[in-house]
Amino acid sequence: MHRSFAQFSRFLCVTVGAFALQAALSAPLQAQTAATPELLAAQQAVNRADQADADQYAPDLLASARSALAQAQAAAASRRDRRLAPELALRASVDADLARARSNEATANAQLAQRKQEVEQLQRTLGTELAP
Repeated sequence: MHRSFAQFSRFLCVTVGAFALQAALSAPLQAQTAATPELLAAQQAVNRADQADADQYAPDLLASARSALAQAQAAAASRRDRRLAPELALRASVDADLARARSNEATANAQLAQRKQEVEQLQRTLGTELAP
């Protein structure tokens, strides 16, 4: 028997309905695993600390931030611990920001020491070394 357009539209409606039902049922699962603003901020803070070479100047703080971020992500994925995720993410953000600040401080201190050494070198070259 040949299908008519009337049957085709019924088949199409059933297919579209099935896809819509599947999408509606999978939406709560996606919402449960969606990243919260706190998790996104923590991830960005860890990335900024990485870019500031915090692994060289503040490795303990960066490791703590990464650990707290992993715990926050695990808590966000867990139905039982989901309420702890924002607090853990905030801790990760704070640790990462502190690691970045310490890294920036160490870099600035190294540059300052280099400039002081250059000034002393120039003073010795000119013979105008100042007495301490």
